[in-house]
Amino acid sequence: MVNIRILAALLLCTTYTATAQDTAKGLVYDDANQNSTRDPGEAGLPGVCVSNGKEVIQTDATGAWTLPVDDDTIFFVVKPANWMTPVNAEQVPQSFYIHKPNGSPELEAKGVPPTGPLPASIDFPLYKRDEPAKFNVLLFGDPQARGLREVNFVTHDVVEECIGTDAAFGISLGDIVADDVNLFKELNESIAQIGIPWYNTFGNHDNNRGSTGDETSDETFERVYGPGSFAFEYGQVCFLVMDNVYFKPDGKYEGSFTEDQVAFVKNYLSLVPKDKLVVMTMHIPILRVRNRADMYALLADRPHTFTISAHTHTQANVFIDKEGGWPSDTPHHHLISATVSGSWWCGTFDELGIPHATMNDGAPNGYSTITFDGNRYSVVFKASRRPADYQMNIYLPSEIEQASIAATEMLVNVFAGSDRSKVEMQIGKNSDWVALEQTRTIDPECLRMHQQNEHLNEQVFGWKTDYPSQTSHMWKGVLPATLSPGTHTITVRTTDMYGQVWSDHRVLRVR
Repeated sequence: MVNIRILAALLLCTTYTATAQDTAKGLVYDDANQNSTRDPGEAGLPGVCVSNGKEVIQTDATGAWTLPVDDDTIFFVVKPANWMTPVNAEQVPQSFYIHKPNGSPELEAKGVPPTGPLPASIDFPLYKRDEPAKFNVLLFGDPQARGLREVNFVTHDVVEECIGTDAAFGISLGDIVADDVNLFKELNESIAQIGIPWYNTFGNHDNNRGSTGDETSDETFERVYGPGSFAFEYGQVCFLVMDNVYFKPDGKYEGSFTEDQVAFVKNYLSLVPKDKLVVMTMHIPILRVRNRADMYALLADRPHTFTISAHTHTQANVFIDKEGGWPSDTPHHHLISATVSGSWWCGTFDELGIPHATMNDGAPNGYSTITFDGNRYSVVFKASRRPADYQMNIYLPSEIEQASIAATEMLVNVFAGSDRSKVEMQIGKNSDWVALEQTRTIDPECLRMHQQNEHLNEQVFGWKTDYPSQTSHMWKGVLPATLSPGTHTITVRTTDMYGQVWSDHRVLRVR
């Protein structure tokens, strides 16, 4: 008889090589009892997309698929609307199979163990569920935890208030950790407490240290999350999650899509009806991607597209037009999302021992909720542990001499504001609303905190925050010189690109 343990050891020591002609095959099936095993009577599902990261094929009438394979291939099923893949204990969707027969190369952190020879059939279970056309999604940009202390910051500052959300699922936009991929598990366990499926984007700080190029930069990420680029569908929306961080042999990185990624998007979108909304998430803003024109060309002929990134530790709504390289007459909306870590978890500690972590543009750290309704969407920013209607800071002295009113400028930082926002002010309750002027400048309070905390950050955290950046979501205005002495309430109202209205007040004494 063959000793099973000896056989298993021999398999792990064997080097497998796949030829270009090798193919993998499998089945997508209705896992009615959700046990991740195909039982008698569980039918195959036709017309479901399966990919190897480049080619995309739809299952045949029996649910079967066949795709090319080499010795470093991740196969994944594109979850269709009204179906769901299993999730693991950490709420990470299990929609993939890794074929890496020899495993990952030896790196500082554990990668994928040897998977051995190709299975006779790679089967993907799906189970039925109702998915409404209108649903919410949570967006976490750059949790970027350094050590368990900052995992706890993420947990107490953001995760706890999201427990009980009505969001269908969440997406992290990269830089899940800060160069320590061994923390994936702890952070996943915390985010899993929210209780919804969670998809993850690869960021430049999620790489394996010591890797010698792009191919080995994401070995631990693959073990934990699966492919860096994949797709899934929910309602009337098709989501493409893309790894656009390309590591060079010298360890430096750039924003870039590989040829296989471009081919995957092209092949997948050829199967997606034009009336669907296509949402593409990535880590590095698409404007900073070397070959962004390749992706623009695939998206520009579709009437409903939206791309999302993080990375900059600022928040911005960018409208890419022809001057910016977008081929269509209608500008494309790209959201650079707020970051959970704000300014890398730096700043003075509050009463709960959590840094203020204000972002470089003066907006508080936080996250966003996207509401999808058919092929339309709207975005709401949420500052961590603040009321939902905290959407701006108004900068104006508490007291002004009447003779100085005309020379005093009021600044308003509308955290999620854009070129399409309308921002107005009203003095008292009965005066006319006056439009404020959009401007680009540094948030004055962000600058003050940076100067005050610069040495603290270096001593406590071991690094300095970046110098504050100019923000485009700032507005300015001047009060009327005729404002009489006394106490006045100034109301600022903003209407965003989705028609959502927010307001705040500032009380001023004129002497």
